[in-house]
Amino acid sequence: MSSSLEKSVKHQREKLTALLGKPMFALAHHCAERIGDRKALELLLAENLPELSWCKHIYVLNSGGTQITDNITREGHDPVHFGRDRSDRPYMQGIVGTTDFKLSDAYISRNKKRPSLTAIQVIRNPEGERLGFLGTDYDLRELPDTEAVYQEPDDWRQIKGDPAIRGGMFLQQRVESKMDTHLDEVLPLMKELVIEHGVFHGKLHFSSSRATIWLADDPFAYRILSFEEITHPDICLAYPRRPYTSRAIVPNKDVMPIFEMFHTLRFADETVYLRSGSLNVCNGMVALNFSCDGTHYMRFDEFLSKGIDFWLGGVLAAGASCPG
Repeated sequence: MSSSLEKSVKHQREKLTALLGKPMFALAHHCAERIGDRKALELLLAENLPELSWCKHIYVLNSGGTQITDNITREGHDPVHFGRDRSDRPYMQGIVGTTDFKLSDAYISRNKKRPSLTAIQVIRNPEGERLGFLGTDYDLRELPDTEAVYQEPDDWRQIKGDPAIRGGMFLQQRVESKMDTHLDEVLPLMKELVIEHGVFHGKLHFSSSRATIWLADDPFAYRILSFEEITHPDICLAYPRRPYTSRAIVPNKDVMPIFEMFHTLRFADETVYLRSGSLNVCNGMVALNFSCDGTHYMRFDEFLSKGIDFWLGGVLAAGASCPG
């Protein structure tokens, strides 16, 4: 997990802890008064379930981690888990002796196979002795939204691909594709689709002679353009004229230079060459996949600032390893 994504998840968990911790602490206090009476505990849990409105199951364990109540749900009592030893479950690890409240990492539930969370609150008597644990289970899809949509960072990212491909890289060389011989037609058409016809994300698959596009008018579906389609100017008639999207952070004057750099990377070396390249004008990211299966993601302006020597200079000069 990237540091920025990890930070976003951590912030989300802190908000959920603040949301869930206080009512569970209060309920655990009342559980301590009824810890030896199963029916009284179950009645208490049922009465307090509305206070934990996103809770799927609520239950009490003894000090050894064995369940001493039914699961109390919105639909009523579920006795299946009474007597279950939960002491080995991930959400029980590390709570004894460290903290009185724990929100587990997300996990896949045993029964429904859904991403879930469990919150555990230690139950103590007035003298501070541990009597048991109050547990609540949550389905992630039912929790309230506490965070805005995660924003992907635009730092340059380099990802290594299939080791089998990398290991045999110097035994291969570029085979000229149909698209390779028609890039003078393909690239201007891709530029036209992006600037004049509402394409905000386009990917050129040089080796397989096709393109994939996403339209601002219909962003949830992609279109696959065959070699015949991406080399025929009539393709522009299939997509209505649209102004260059206002969400674009890539200046329209930079679209063609980016595609031209794809062209350069495709032909710069017969061993290390570009297999596919994509541009998203809304997040400003360029993605490059090379013959060694190495992949790079970087901002468009950083991409344009790099010369060909940055990408392949080491390989061309000294037979160095693949970029990525």
